[in-house]
Amino acid sequence: MKNFKLTIQYDGSRYKGWQKLGDTDNTIQSRIEKVLSRMTGEETELIGSGRTDAGVHAFKQVANFHTSAGVNCSDILSYCYEYLPEDIVITEAEEVDKLFHSRYNAKRKKYMYRIWNGKFHNPFMRKYTYHIAKKLDINLMNKASAHLIGEKDFSSFTSLKAKKKSMVREIYSIDISCDNRFVDIIYYGNGFLYNMARIITGTLIETGLGRMEPDYVKKVLEKRDRTLAGPKVPSHGLVLLDVEY
Repeated sequence: MKNFKLTIQYDGSRYKGWQKLGDTDNTIQSRIEKVLSRMTGEETELIGSGRTDAGVHAFKQVANFHTSAGVNCSDILSYCYEYLPEDIVITEAEEVDKLFHSRYNAKRKKYMYRIWNGKFHNPFMRKYTYHIAKKLDINLMNKASAHLIGEKDFSSFTSLKAKKKSMVREIYSIDISCDNRFVDIIYYGNGFLYNMARIITGTLIETGLGRMEPDYVKKVLEKRDRTLAGPKVPSHGLVLLDVEY
């Protein structure tokens, strides 16, 4: 039994997210599993490093699968490139130790949220950026983001309802840059809760628009109350940039 690690890029615009769903096969996982199953002649289970929501994109998603078929990395790359839709590409395939697990072995992740900050939206980037017409104050956003660095309880910044699960995560850095009308927010941490990056982004936007004081973010953290944080921004501005092992 071989174990293959795949590096995957996808445009999530027309999919219902990464995870396989019972009522539709229009997910990234389902599409790739079907192609792998046809290639190997076996029912294939693809294990992703984590879920991405409907509309979220990935520059580097990582997944693995086990197979008894006599295929190699070159076979996988060629077959998947031929039969997967154009908005999903397997960029790397590697045979790894049988115990390697894409989700459990992941140590760090990096996400980017991209904003188009101009009076009018960009029609060419509308699927990949969130349009904010009013000018954002990047300095205020940086001040607010400083309160989120480190190991903290992020209960206020998740849609997760289960209270038994740990809400503690560590964010190593939040880098906010502005180039012309693009405002990019890059999150680097050891893991992210459900909708965490999108809710933090919504909170930073509220700060950048002058609706929330930067120091208020510290209070939001301490209260562990989702209703105090900013709104959850749309999924299409979010990209999974990297998964580290």
